[in-house]
Amino acid sequence: MRLGAVIITMGNRPDDLRALIESVRKQDGDPVDIVVVGNGAPVTGVPDGVRTIDLPENLGIPGGRNVGIEAFGPHGSDVDALLFLDDDGLLPNTDTAELVRRAFAADPELGIISFRIADPDTGVTQRRHVPRLRASDPMRSSRVTTFLGGANAVRTKVFAEVGGLPDEFFYAHEETDLAWRALDAGWMIDYRADMILFHPTTAPSRHAVYHRMVARNRVWLARRNLPAPLVPLYLGVWLLLTLARRPSAPALKAWFGGFREGWTSPCGPRRPMKWRTVWRLTRLGRPPVI
Repeated sequence: MRLGAVIITMGNRPDDLRALIESVRKQDGDPVDIVVVGNGAPVTGVPDGVRTIDLPENLGIPGGRNVGIEAFGPHGSDVDALLFLDDDGLLPNTDTAELVRRAFAADPELGIISFRIADPDTGVTQRRHVPRLRASDPMRSSRVTTFLGGANAVRTKVFAEVGGLPDEFFYAHEETDLAWRALDAGWMIDYRADMILFHPTTAPSRHAVYHRMVARNRVWLARRNLPAPLVPLYLGVWLLLTLARRPSAPALKAWFGGFREGWTSPCGPRRPMKWRTVWRLTRLGRPPVI
């Protein structure tokens, strides 16, 4: 199975980027072809043999990754699967690529694999990095309904069948949008605790646009993908959960601004999932109302 890796960077972590590339190059088995996309910044200082693409502007996370996908041919068709890795991450084990190959070869319905993210100093995996509701045991692998954007592998047949990541999202929830479309097409998603990406522990709210993007894209996610009766239910639940977390006044103001923007701005094509997909999500432990 031919593997490629897509890494997007804004050019502000050159040492981390080189360490990540080296960890990909050390993987057992056939070499993994690497493409680094400079998202609004030139890519410099990478080893020979690593392909680079410099984008004149920052296209956001999904836009940058889509450029990386197409660097491997239409829908990534030059390889069988692509790894997507954060530029400040690191693969601590040399068998991760081989584990990916074996997983996809053993299960033809498996379309996406979500890796376990662990802090390099403590080894701790944050609950938010376990893509299921029952997240107390990050060492348990399972079928899931979404995946982690900067630590995953996707079979390229998924992109050929359902398309890439939603460019317009820019940041937040783009993985769930792709996950729902993949599940609707019959693919499955696994969380694998034995496939590890080291990544420093950080809070997503460190990004200035976090609260607005999370709210706006949550609305877009529902408008694009859910059957009409579930849209207000899903968004109502998330509104209550957001209020229950008691965010600061500025954060809440930004969240409501994004929520309003999600209703008033174009969200891209609407392709509501089948009701049997709703049932599949429910059986997997996460009905699409939360």
